[in-house]
Amino acid sequence: MATMDVVPDGDRMAVTIWGELDLGSRRLLPELYDLLTLSGGGLDLRLDAIGFCDCSGLDALLDLRDRAVGQGKSVTVRSCGVAVDRVLDLTGMRELFTDSLPTEGTAPPAPSGTAPTQEDGQDLRAEVTQLRRAMQTRPTIDLARGILMASFGLTPEAAWSVLVRTSQNTNTKLHDLARDLVGTVRGTTLPEPVRRQLSAAVSGASRPGEAPAGPAEE
Repeated sequence: MATMDVVPDGDRMAVTIWGELDLGSRRLLPELYDLLTLSGGGLDLRLDAIGFCDCSGLDALLDLRDRAVGQGKSVTVRSCGVAVDRVLDLTGMRELFTDSLPTEGTAPPAPSGTAPTQEDGQDLRAEVTQLRRAMQTRPTIDLARGILMASFGLTPEAAWSVLVRTSQNTNTKLHDLARDLVGTVRGTTLPEPVRRQLSAAVSGASRPGEAPAGPAEE
């Protein structure tokens, strides 16, 4: 089970988490929400000691980020190990947990009343692009998860697991897979390799009231 340690760092909270980021890690959310409220600017996560991370763990991080955005704050992943790194890459969610904090040598902000510099404009455009992409991606993923739930009688957690497992096994970005899956409602078809992996993931997923599927007995 995941545990954490917290150190105040200016107007932010530095949070180091150990263990596994899975469905059980959601029990940390109430405390993380409290830390977020107490902080002035948000949370900086260090996830180097996470040995396992699945879709449920990522979902918890996204919920934490959504709460932060609602408070005008941010959640950043300052460092992470292989487990978290792989999930962030495969799902295309890495940029949601980065920020644009100034580095050493960056010029100070322009005085009030002066025109924005070229660098300010670039930072603003980058921020708008990131927010726009986040707004476009998350609803599509949620819609794809809803399609799986309705089509195969899956729980929200199982549908999310099916998406991530298929994404991993086909080396497809999660938001691209979700977009293609939503497209099947309008009559498009998934590539055969993707359909096979999706079918296998659905077969191994548990339904409400069922234990997780195990190997078939001969």
